[in-house]
Amino acid sequence: MSTSTLLAQLATMSTEARNAASRNLDQLSSLQLVQLINQADQQVANSITPALPQIAQAVEQIVQAFAKGGRLIYLGAGTSGRLGILDAVECPPTYSVPDSQVIGLIAGGANAIYKAVEGAEDNPQLAEQDLQQISFQPQDILVGIAASGRTPYVMGGLAYARRCGAVTVAISCNAGAPILAAADIAICAEVGPEVVTGSTRMKAGSAQKMILNMLSTAAMVLSGKVYQNLMVDLHASNQKLVARAVRIVMQATDCDQPTAEQALARCEQSAKLAILHLLSGQPVEACRAQLLAEGGFVRKALEALQ
Repeated sequence: MSTSTLLAQLATMSTEARNAASRNLDQLSSLQLVQLINQADQQVANSITPALPQIAQAVEQIVQAFAKGGRLIYLGAGTSGRLGILDAVECPPTYSVPDSQVIGLIAGGANAIYKAVEGAEDNPQLAEQDLQQISFQPQDILVGIAASGRTPYVMGGLAYARRCGAVTVAISCNAGAPILAAADIAICAEVGPEVVTGSTRMKAGSAQKMILNMLSTAAMVLSGKVYQNLMVDLHASNQKLVARAVRIVMQATDCDQPTAEQALARCEQSAKLAILHLLSGQPVEACRAQLLAEGGFVRKALEALQ
């Protein structure tokens, strides 16, 4: 693609426009700088509000994919790709899902997480190869992330996923972006010009992070990974999380610390199982079987046991 063509595209993007409020940025004090950035950031959450119906639609598709044994795949370049990876890697410790259930792919591969890989985002075939390497299937769901909404790598991934028959979602911060038209579900958070012109790791990055939080969190809640507002399926892989598991059991059942620790010991450190065991008063194995029968939903299992 020629420089002239790219310049014409950039001229249409609100994220690439100059922010009138920050034209004297290089003349501000440190306090004035952070105040201006903070004021701009306050616009981010409101920019997502119009897209909530589409985000909810995407959540429903992710839940359906999980129920069929499918995976949630994030795909992006640069900041967008790194944000997808960040959301993906935090799902296993928080919700005890397999590492393979939520995957983040970035243009240029693992090295691009730490250092930009020149030209990787301009190659749509590279996304197809990356998806083939993880054996992308029709039951999976692909979320393409691009602040600009035109990244060739993301466009290539969405096109391949649609050819596979999978549901596709696009996240952009520019209305009318090509990736929005290339996906089944289009999510647009138009954050407007950045404080530093074109630095989409700022407001656009924050908006994307918030949207990804919504997608994965809501999908996990609707998949039975939460009881009340407690992450009862967490994987206690370090001392902090072990303590959190004890606290979660105490909060869910109003028991004391020794009772919670004893219940967790009987339940192989499963907070979800320990909660059901304490609340129902039923034997551990009966609780385990009921949880399995109810697809892991604590509330449904508790209702069945009472």
